[in-house]
Amino acid sequence: MLSGRRLDLLDPSPLDIEIEDIAHGLARVARWNGQTTGEHGFSVAQHSLVVEEIAAHIQPGLEPRWRLAALLHDAAEYVIGDMISPFKAALGLNYRAFEDRLESAIHIRFGLPPKIPTEIKALIKQADRACAFFEATQLAGFTHDEALNFFGRPPKGYLITLDPQSPFQAQEHYVRRFHILSEASGYEATPAAFDTE
Repeated sequence: MLSGRRLDLLDPSPLDIEIEDIAHGLARVARWNGQTTGEHGFSVAQHSLVVEEIAAHIQPGLEPRWRLAALLHDAAEYVIGDMISPFKAALGLNYRAFEDRLESAIHIRFGLPPKIPTEIKALIKQADRACAFFEATQLAGFTHDEALNFFGRPPKGYLITLDPQSPFQAQEHYVRRFHILSEASGYEATPAAFDTE
């Protein structure tokens, strides 16, 4: 990683995970394999910011730690990239187990439980699908009806105009939002959190 960390992909340690590496990677991974309109690809970092916002819209008063979980919901993609769900399924259980191990290490690193509660996962998935609806109709060439068929109706009262950002902007916004939510959750994500001396 650019931070100098060496991450063991088969046995990822929370000690080797840094938010700056996650943000850097996610800001350079394009949703829809880059098949979107605009000067820049719509990055996973920017997608994650929107998902966190939608989750809070769906469930007002959502605790900061679960908003942080929403922001980090695709964090494993800083290492493995953004793969569509059917392809993940085709790769089989070993891929899912690998992704789960990495996701658990990320959660532990930033003060979240290794496994997010089922109801929070369902909320994040709902927000994720809503974001995909807006991406599909605004950036990826889907008609309104096609997007409804694939992703369902977005939450009532939530509208957004997506404007893909440069990797630098997306990275900067992601890190800034992470620190706001991390602080609100009562967790300071610094290497000092793991000092043993």
